[in-house]
This record gives sequence, structure tokens and C-alpha cells, in this order.
Amino acid sequence: MNPLLMDFPTQFSTERLFIRMPLPGDGRAVYEAIKASIQELKPWMPFAQQEQSEENVEANIRESYIQFLKREDLRLLVFLKDSGEFVASSGLHRMNWSVPKFEIGYWIDTRFSGNGYMTEAVQGIVDFATKELKARKLEIRCDTRNKKSRAIPERLGFKLEGILRNDSLSADSQELRDTCVYGKVF
Repeated sequence: MNPLLMDFPTQFSTERLFIRMPLPGDGRAVYEAIKASIQELKPWMPFAQQEQSEENVEANIRESYIQFLKREDLRLLVFLKDSGEFVASSGLHRMNWSVPKFEIGYWIDTRFSGNGYMTEAVQGIVDFATKELKARKLEIRCDTRNKKSRAIPERLGFKLEGILRNDSLSADSQELRDTCVYGKVF
């Protein structure tokens, strides 16, 4: 089936979180989160290597909005249900609609880390992907040195399918890194 013809929700909730597709105007909240979290993001995220501006982040959000509608990438923004505060960016990436298979990526605003929000969000995304998109396989890939990122799939019952040696460059492109590949099949 052509993914453009698939109808599925663009938002859903978990116990404490509201998760939805990015919308024009979300750039300011995402920019503030990046600014507050830059030191924690820099070792792991290539986008954190360049100085961000609110305008650039808003443009990126609008590109993500279009990609979501075209079913090319399903970025999801995570907000607290109670206050509406932006907490994290996540989503379903590098999809193969014929399987269907998706990779879950994520980063959290440092001001909200340590509260279980990212684990809750990822579990919500797993539930969304399996129920609404009929996912048969989900993957989470992360640098072997990123202990916080590795803890999430391990907590959620993903299996470490392998470690790809010298698979990628560090976020600053200065050295080769190994990548953990966690998977879950349905």
C-alpha cells in the first residue's frame, strides 16, 4: 500500500505525556530545549555541533511537518499533558513500509531528564507503531558509549541484536564509533 494513502492519528497520549506530529510554530519551544540541553546533546547529536537559531529550528520543524504528511519521516514531539511544556523530540525514522519496519530516535530536554519521560514516550511510540502502523519490527540504534540512550531499549525489552563496529562517526566527526542495534519484533 502507498503510505500516503494510510490514515492514522497524528497525536496520542500516554499516562503523563501528549505526543504529536510537529506543527508550524513549535520551533520556539524546541529551540529553547536545545539551548538548555546543548552540553548533553553535543556528544551524541550531529545537529548540536552547529549553533542553532530559533529561525533554523522553526524551518526544521516545518520540514518535519511536511515529511510527516508525505510519510517520509514521522517525527514526534513530546509534551507534558498537565502543563503543555515541550519535553522531548522523538519519532519513527528510516522506515521500510513494505515490512513495515521503523527506527525510533529520541532526545530529551535536560531539564526533564531523570523522570522516566523518555522511556514512557518510547513505549507510547512502540504502542502507536504496532497498533496504528502495523509495525513488525522496531529498532533503536545508538552509540555504544551513550549509556542513557542504551538504557531505554534495555528497559523496554528490546534485544541487543548486535554492535556494528566502526559504523559511524562521532557527532563531531572526529572519530569512528560503534553502534548498538536494538530490535523488537511483533
